[in-house]
Amino acid sequence: MSCTCRKSADPLLGDPDRYVSFIGLDCDARAAHLMQRVRHYIDDPRHSNAFWEYFKKKAAGANGPRLDDLLLIHCHLGQIRELFEDLDDAEGLALVDGIEKECC
Repeated sequence: MSCTCRKSADPLLGDPDRYVSFIGLDCDARAAHLMQRVRHYIDDPRHSNAFWEYFKKKAAGANGPRLDDLLLIHCHLGQIRELFEDLDDAEGLALVDGIEKECC
């Protein structure tokens, strides 16, 4: 009998179970990619506001300990989703949904 904690993201085995293991999900790389996409928008003054300025400081560790990208995304899923919805960014929304489902 094989250990279920080693379940991979093999399509023949079905979706990986995030509650058993994060093996094969590469959540850190996905979170980094999502953060790049968020910063692409919020670094542009046309898309920034007081919240996003706070978010940038929080991401840099200016308001306390620096959070890793995945935790920062987890804490602000709603705001990130709303940003992508407002900008009609379907790829960004898909990234948020995938990270929320598989990594948070």
